[in-house]
Amino acid sequence: MATIDQLLDAHRTVLVLDAASARVQVGWLKAGQNDAWQASEAEAGTALFTAVEAFGRDLNDVEAFVYCDGPGSILGIRTAAAAIRAWSVLRERPVYGYGSLALVAAALGLTDTAVVADARRDLWHVQEVGQALRRVPVAELPARLVIPRGFRTWSKPPPGLSEVPYDVPAMLTAARSLDLFHRTEAPDAFMHEQPSYVTWTPQIHRAPNAS
Repeated sequence: MATIDQLLDAHRTVLVLDAASARVQVGWLKAGQNDAWQASEAEAGTALFTAVEAFGRDLNDVEAFVYCDGPGSILGIRTAAAAIRAWSVLRERPVYGYGSLALVAAALGLTDTAVVADARRDLWHVQEVGQALRRVPVAELPARLVIPRGFRTWSKPPPGLSEVPYDVPAMLTAARSLDLFHRTEAPDAFMHEQPSYVTWTPQIHRAPNAS
């Protein structure tokens, strides 16, 4: 694990991609200079690339990629991961991921409140400071809950759930010295466990037996 300051010390120029919420946020961070950010509520497949173009800088100058691996919009996160994989084919560079809910909890100092996101099927992702991300049924949610603004919900929100801003530039500034970033060799959306598949065995269709 590393801090954003350590990443900048090591790589000098870092491109941050966050498409976990309805508001795509892209940052161009360069050591010794002010951070530059672009944000858009367009769909991720458009917003990520127009944001990078809007910086007017050479993508070859980027020495490392940082992206949010979730929880959040699976489509947005996987679009960001696919973009990084494509750019890495042109030139291989280190990639680091971070958790959306962990960033919120750390940046806002929510020591007595859980940050949650809808995991569908009446399950919720839960992040508490100093603990691992977990997924629990609605009946097992902690009493004090917040959800980042722009995160979609499919289930009925639990009682007392309130919103907090999902402002990536502000949160990275607040959590600049915290170990929130992990190296990854295969950028993709975070999953609690790998999916399992049942092997399909083809069978020849036969007419039913006559009675």
